[in-house]
This record gives sequence, structure tokens and C-alpha cells, in this order.
Amino acid sequence: MASTLVTGISQLVTCDGEPDDPLGLLRDAAVIAEDGVITWIGPAARAPEADGAIDVEGRCVLPGFVDSHSHLIFAGDRASEFAARMTGTPYDGGGIATTVAATRAASDDELRALLHQRLTAARALGSHTIEIKSGYGLETETEARLLRLAREVTEETTYLGAHVVPSGSDRRDYLDLVTGEMLAACAPHARFVDVFCEPHSPHAFTGEESEEVLRAGIGAGLTPRLHGNQLGYGPGIQLACEMQAASVDHCTFISDADLSALADSRDTTVATLLPGVEFSTRQPYPDARRLLDAGVSVALASDCNPGTCYSSSMPLMIQLAVREMGMTVAEALLAATRGGAAALRRGNIGSITLGAKAHLNVLDAPHYEHLAYQIGVPLVSPITTIEGVNA
Repeated sequence: MASTLVTGISQLVTCDGEPDDPLGLLRDAAVIAEDGVITWIGPAARAPEADGAIDVEGRCVLPGFVDSHSHLIFAGDRASEFAARMTGTPYDGGGIATTVAATRAASDDELRALLHQRLTAARALGSHTIEIKSGYGLETETEARLLRLAREVTEETTYLGAHVVPSGSDRRDYLDLVTGEMLAACAPHARFVDVFCEPHSPHAFTGEESEEVLRAGIGAGLTPRLHGNQLGYGPGIQLACEMQAASVDHCTFISDADLSALADSRDTTVATLLPGVEFSTRQPYPDARRLLDAGVSVALASDCNPGTCYSSSMPLMIQLAVREMGMTVAEALLAATRGGAAALRRGNIGSITLGAKAHLNVLDAPHYEHLAYQIGVPLVSPITTIEGVNA
């Protein structure tokens, strides 16, 4: 087995600390990895010999980002919709139909090429693990096709046939399709099942409909997740907690009862916040400070998609979380690493610990605070010579 020593580290951010130092910061440390797994961490002066070495020359080293919510596989774009929102047109989910039409018309090779372009961009910005949803087919053949292509690049795939009800479709008939034939075709290519639970959108699903979708997915062996409380108060957060979902994503509108449910479910259900969406839709940002103070498990993710956040930049999400959502830089970094890992129920990513995947990022700065301090500057790059950066 080939081993690699990473040295010259000014500050090693392990994201595996104690309450008084949750980032687990180490100075003048070194890391050794063998076959893509971390096998040694300690003071650089005591580092054992390795087959090769990488000197990061006084830079900070972080865990690879875990982007636990994305919609990377689609065709077409909705730039005109974004421009309209910037002049006051509200978002209600209806634009998804535009992406569905373009995606259905695209070939496998076209979709595969687009997916790899987006993955390359995300990886260059430090995302080592990326979840990918379907949801732009809304018919059995295309939904299964999207998940099959996504599974070529990641094991973190999510069946989102219940993204919206297609225009002109009967709601009951479509629910029967999503929980029946479509689910059977998609489940072999998916790890999770998701639903857009949003009573404030005429295109999305009610609480009762969402529960039906999640129960069917669980019956097919999938782990539940949920889009909830994006456009207004609703049943999504409490339903996710009741269903022991891995995560409930958006959480823009949170009642006291929602907050209590999330706090009680902190060991099972993560509140995944998607600040790029609020940036792109001009909605209020989630109150991350309120969630954290209540003891809720929080993750940050990009929600990269063509309609409400066409960005896969996790550094940008950290910057928005710090500037707009009341998070400290340390809290935002933890949410983008260990929080994302928890939202995917993965214990071997999101931290620099013995036995974890050697997913390491180098920050072109001596301290982690520069992630939010240097706004819009491409500071993060993955160390790809230890472990190929995986989606």
C-alpha cells in the first residue's frame, strides 16, 4: 500500500474536537494516508516515514466539503426566470416544468457531459462528496435514467419523483405513479427518497401526500429525506422528524413546534440550510442562530439547481451563512463538513480522523477564518494526489 505524508500544515482543522474546540484545531500537524484512508495524525516533528510527501507550505488543511443536497443532473437553463425574480417576480416552483422539458429531450450522453462539467466545478471548489437528486423527469423512464446516470458518479443518489405534479396531470394519478411503477424503476439506483412538501406552492405536495410518498419509499428500502418549509410555515419539518428522515432541507420558516421537533430529533434528523436559494430568490434567510442555540443538528449544502441556486460553491454557502444567518465561521465550516456527513448518515467523511476517507482540502491561507474573510476568492482546492475526489 502506498502512503502519503501531508506536511507543512499551519493549521489542521479536523472537525473532530470537544465542545470547547469543536473544530479540533491542531498546529504544526501532519497527516498520513494510505490507499485513500487516513492512518496517522499528529505533530509534524514526530511524523513517521511515508512513501511520498506533499508540503502545503504553511497553509491550512480542512476536511473535504460534503454537499448533501444538489440537483446536478438536468438540461437547459432558467436564466430568464432568475432575471425576472430580480425585478420582483416571486418564486413558486412552477419553473421546474421548463427544466423537465429540456431534460426529457436530452440524450444520455448530453446529460452525462453536463453532469461531469458541473461535478468538475464543484470538486475544484472543495466538494468531495456530493448528493444528487432526480426530479427533472417526472415520468418513469426519465427519472430512472437520471438516477442511473447519477449513480455512475456517486452513491449518494436521491429519488425525487415527487418534485412537483407535472402540468396537466391528475394529482392522484401522479401520486400513484410516484409510489408505484416509478418507485419500482428508480429504487435500484437510489439510496434516499425525497419529496417537495410545500402547501404554499400549487405544484408541490401536501403533508398527507408527502407522508404517502415517504412511506412508499421506506417500503422500497430507501431512507427518507424531505424538502420542507421553504415558502412558508407548513407540516414538512414535523413530518420529517416523525418519519425519522435523515434530513429536512430548506427550513426557512420555523415555528416553535418545528424547532422543538428538530431539537428532539437531533440524533436522527438534520436541518439542512441552503442559503444560496435565499440569495437567488430574495426570500428571508433561515435563522441558523435560533436552530443552533436550540441544539438542532445543522448542515449547509448548495442545492445547486437551474432554478433557485445555480451554484455548487460550498465556500459561498459558508460565506452567506456567516453574513446572513448568524453562524460563526467555525459553525458554518462544521455544517459544511460533519453536518453534511450526518445528513447523509455517513461516518467516514466530513472530518480528518483515523479511518476516515482522506478527503482533504487546502486553504490558500494560514487560518480557516479566511473562508469567510476573503469573499468570492477561490481559496480552496482539493488534494487529489492522495485520493481521487469522489462525488
